[in-house]
Amino acid sequence: MYQPGLKGVIVTETKLSNIDGKNGRLIYRGTPIQNLVKNNTFEEVAYFLLYGELPSNQALAVFNSKLKNKRKLPGHVKEIIDNIPKHLSIMDVLRTAISSLSSNTDAIQLIAIMPTIIAYRYRRLSSMKVIEPDLNLTHVENFLYMLVGNVNKSDVKMLEAYMIMTMEHGMNASTFSARVTVSTQSDLTAAVTSALGTMKGPLHGGAPSGVIELLDEIGNENKIGEVIHKKLNNNERIMGFGHRVYKTFDPRAEALKDKILELADIPDWIDLALKTEQETIRILNTYKPNQKLYTNVEYYAAAIMKSLELDSTLFTAIFSSSRVVGWCAHATEQANNNTIFRPAARYVGEK
Repeated sequence: MYQPGLKGVIVTETKLSNIDGKNGRLIYRGTPIQNLVKNNTFEEVAYFLLYGELPSNQALAVFNSKLKNKRKLPGHVKEIIDNIPKHLSIMDVLRTAISSLSSNTDAIQLIAIMPTIIAYRYRRLSSMKVIEPDLNLTHVENFLYMLVGNVNKSDVKMLEAYMIMTMEHGMNASTFSARVTVSTQSDLTAAVTSALGTMKGPLHGGAPSGVIELLDEIGNENKIGEVIHKKLNNNERIMGFGHRVYKTFDPRAEALKDKILELADIPDWIDLALKTEQETIRILNTYKPNQKLYTNVEYYAAAIMKSLELDSTLFTAIFSSSRVVGWCAHATEQANNNTIFRPAARYVGEK
C-alpha cells in the first residue's frame, strides 16, 4: 500500500493523546484538554504526559525544583548562541543550541532550558539586557519574565493555557521525526534536535502571521463584516478558520477561549479577536453552510501573542518550547517498546 506522506497510515501505538477530529475532541492520556487547561498548571500537565499520572504534592515539588535548577544556560551554549550570525532565525538558534547539549541530557533539562535559549537570543538581538532565570517563578512566569522583564498575572494565564494545549498533538511531523530518531537508539537530545528541524518548516510550525494580518486589517469591530465579506467575495482564505483534522470546533481553541473569558480584564486585542470570531462564523455559515468552519488554535495563539506584544519571529520557538514535552514523552514511549522505523519506497525510475 502506498500513501503519500503516510497519510492515514498507523505507524505506532501510543497512550499519550488522541485526536477525534469529527467530534472536536483532544485528550491527553484519557483526559480532555479542556479539563487540563482549566484545572492544572504547565508543570502538572508536563509531569502527566511524561510519567502517566498527575503528580502528588511531593512529586510536584521535586519536579518543580528540578525544572528550576536546570534553567540556566551552560557557558558553552551562551558562547555558541553569541557566535551564530544575527540573520539566522530563532529556530536555527534553538536547534543549534539544543544539539550542543550532552547526549545524556534528560527531558527535564530540555524542557527547562528551551525558554532560556529563546529569551537569551531575543534580548541579545534586541540590544536589551539579558534577564537571568528567576528560581522564585513558575515555568511560564519565568519564561515571560525573561522575555519582557515583568510578570502580569493575566498574561501568564493566557500563555500558560496556550502552552498546555500545544504540548502534544498526536503523530504530527515533528513528533514522528523524534520517534524515528529514537528508534535508531539515538539519544533524547538528538531526537529533539530532529524535531526542531522539522518544526521549522512552514507547513508544520509556521507562525500564525496571517491571523495577525487579518486582525490588523480589521482594526476595530465596526469593520469586521466589511473585511470578511470582501475576502470571501475575492475567494480569499480567512486565516485562523478551519483545520485539516478537526471538522468541527477545535477543542484547543475552545479551551483557550474559555480561559481568556475567565480574565477580569480582557485586553483590547483579545476582545477584537472574540468579536471577529463571532461575526466571521455567522458570515461563513451563510456563505459556506456545509463546510462548518470554526476558529483553530492558531487563531487564538496569534491573538494572545499579539496581546502580549511578543515579536512574531518568536511564535514558532514558543510553540516548540511547549511541544518539547510531547516530543520527550513520545521518545520515551518509543524507546520503551522499540522497533526501528524502516518503511519501503516504490522504485519508479528506469530499470
